[in-house]
Amino acid sequence: MTAYDPACLPPDDLPGLDRAWSRLVTGTSGDGEKRTWHVLDTHADGDEPAALTLLCVHGNPTWSYTWRSLLAAAPDDVRVVAADQLDMGFSERTGVDRTLAMRIDDLDGVVDALDLRGPIVAVAHDWGGPIALGWSLRHRDVLAGVVLLNTAVHQPREALPPAVIRGVRSRPLLWTSTVGTKGFITGTTLLSRPTMSRAVARAYAAPYATAERRLAIGQFVADIPLEDDHPSRATLDGIADQVGELDVPALFLWGPGDPVFSDRYLRDLAARMPQADIHRYEGARHLVIEDAPTIADDLLSWVDDLRDGPGNGAAAEALAGAGEPLWQRLSERARTAPDGPALVEPAADGWRTIRWGRLSANVERIARGLHARGVRPGDRVAVLITPGADLLAVVYACWRLGAVVVVTDAGLGARGIVRALRGSGPRFAVAIPRAERLLRFGRVGGTVIPSRDLVAIADEGDIAPPLPSAPGADDDAVIAFTSGSTGPAKGVAYTHAQVQRTRDLLARHYGLGEEDGLVAAFAPWALLGPALGIPSVLPRMDLSVPDSLTASALADAVTAGHGTVLWASPAALANVLRTQDSLDASGRRSLEQLRLVLGAGAPVSSATLHGIRRLCPKASIRTPYGMTEVLPVAEATIDDIDAAGPGEGVLVGRPLPGVSVMISAVDREGRAVGVPATDADVLGEVLVAAPHGKSRYDRLWATERASSRDAGWHRTGDLGHLDTQGWLWIEGRLAHVITTPEGPVGPVGIEQSAQRVPGVEQAAAVGVGPVGTQQVVVVVVSPGSRRGVADPALSEQVREAVGVPVAAVLVRDDLPVDIRHRAKIDRTAVGRWAAGILEGRRRP
Repeated sequence: MTAYDPACLPPDDLPGLDRAWSRLVTGTSGDGEKRTWHVLDTHADGDEPAALTLLCVHGNPTWSYTWRSLLAAAPDDVRVVAADQLDMGFSERTGVDRTLAMRIDDLDGVVDALDLRGPIVAVAHDWGGPIALGWSLRHRDVLAGVVLLNTAVHQPREALPPAVIRGVRSRPLLWTSTVGTKGFITGTTLLSRPTMSRAVARAYAAPYATAERRLAIGQFVADIPLEDDHPSRATLDGIADQVGELDVPALFLWGPGDPVFSDRYLRDLAARMPQADIHRYEGARHLVIEDAPTIADDLLSWVDDLRDGPGNGAAAEALAGAGEPLWQRLSERARTAPDGPALVEPAADGWRTIRWGRLSANVERIARGLHARGVRPGDRVAVLITPGADLLAVVYACWRLGAVVVVTDAGLGARGIVRALRGSGPRFAVAIPRAERLLRFGRVGGTVIPSRDLVAIADEGDIAPPLPSAPGADDDAVIAFTSGSTGPAKGVAYTHAQVQRTRDLLARHYGLGEEDGLVAAFAPWALLGPALGIPSVLPRMDLSVPDSLTASALADAVTAGHGTVLWASPAALANVLRTQDSLDASGRRSLEQLRLVLGAGAPVSSATLHGIRRLCPKASIRTPYGMTEVLPVAEATIDDIDAAGPGEGVLVGRPLPGVSVMISAVDREGRAVGVPATDADVLGEVLVAAPHGKSRYDRLWATERASSRDAGWHRTGDLGHLDTQGWLWIEGRLAHVITTPEGPVGPVGIEQSAQRVPGVEQAAAVGVGPVGTQQVVVVVVSPGSRRGVADPALSEQVREAVGVPVAAVLVRDDLPVDIRHRAKIDRTAVGRWAAGILEGRRRP
């Protein structure tokens, strides 16, 4: 086999590759010889000076083509340089078997040949990561930052390497799969999403047409140092040991579906470089830059912040101070009323009451026991326990210890829970047996602590040393997750101070005191009971299925726990009304104990609110508006809603004290580009500023930057408007805005009007057609009507009711809703279904 081949330029017809970027550069390589590299360079002509250079290093078996989207998107004053490594791409085939150390020297050679000066940001993917980091450690004087995409610097000796690497690197397969055939190249492009075009896949393979040109692919794989005595082991270990010394900004952009560089390697890098910003692109795999369409723009946005400072794009830190620790009122109640009820929950023989004294003692004992088992302040602990006493004790123990609680709920579904946990990367998980199996089969990682061990852990806590100092106000307290109704659930990080402010606002606004009892028909809110210093009551229901709450179960819970406050979703309230005929006189009297009913999580219909008022005549009926990122934001009472009457959307009320709201108007293409303002009757994205809002989206740097680009404000993704009285109305989600030729329209107002048509139980308004020229289609649930296109009479009634041009009225048996609240309609799915029906591609 002829190993040597001179460098050359790539073909002219490769998609996305600008011929003007290509150049050949000669310099001194790691083997001491003069070698020639093929380089892509946005400043190949040398005419425009650059303020900063991105030095991009590809992995195996790719080439500089990987970085074409970054070169295309770069502004004029940012130089992007991407060299094909020697023996790779269209660079010179040297015939030399190159080690990791030699490849780092090679990178030195091409940088010197190009006379690159600082500041330089090293950007790398795959096995380009160790090479770029090795170079960075040598050149800290010019290094401005590091960006890593799906790579690794350390393979734990106690863990098996990825199966793909083990298989390809085995002697029987190494030559055949990497050199003798195109199998390794084809397999790499297949690791991308199926959306990769054949032309792009062929472009990746273009430099590797013959076995001679693929020789380095096999050598590269063989140079992966899996054995202790491997020639490159010491080099890689040295990089891993020193990378934490790089005191520069870092960004990790990750494809979590990568079977090679999984989240395990992301967690390792994050531990070594804790200053790094992280963004995980759900659905992206190994070639994350191919799978995530926004990655080049995201990377360049990060570079903008690096050069100019965060400026207006950073979320302003709330100025309001923090309150007492989250466990403070629990401790006080344990001291002043140790035998008082802290939690009342269903039991096989009736009801079980957990007293303040016992709960407080268990929190302290479990906190010490967890610390004895290795849980440290700042560690993330996923808590996968059925709502009840154990859940409360573990959560507050983690907070007391300074660990960060990762909270999921069954409303995400098994797949959603696994995805959420992989994203948050807990170091520990306290789990019931069913969750243990989910963690194992989902390959979440981390140490699993079976919930059945909690008694032993508490006993260990009795003899464990004192806990470290309490966490600070700015330390992370919890990672919670959005419902996932408009995409994968997003992790939302809250500090201790932000949870404290939420607690204090709830207590102050609703006048919550020791005489109250919180009936929590949505499990996460039961967690706030001890922080508020009031008892929590769990109804006899499946808390993962909101509409499993019956009127009798609610009455029994109110009686058992002396409940005065109910927090429930619209689906739960609706089922209470559907089952109210089962109530006897005693049950109806029990519901008269409620002084406050809060319906939250999604819009609550006027009929449901009035039904609950009749059932709970002494209660103030309110609908707090908010989201996982900040709650509560605003609030409307049933009287407010009645006084306002029908409008465009759902009235959610005035902002609460300390909360500000603005609107960013949407343009004709449905983009919220307007300058945030408080002008009346302007349809746009809702922005919220509140001291109790989130700290950030977790490991979603680009999402966080976009949501907080207006300093001090959170862009909610909700669509709405302010009326002339300053009251907020919600008209749907920004992602669901309908962009008609006449302008953007919110779906909720249309849906409410359609639901007033006799026989229509539910409705969803969607846009069908190209953005900017969409037609309104209304999909209804109307029992007795035939699926598909509605009959002329129903269609005419709906058109008359909604008051806007409607292209078609369609009928379904049901509408897809989120699992958590059973109320948020998946209009994106409905829109796809409607388009398929109207285009004849789908059967009703």
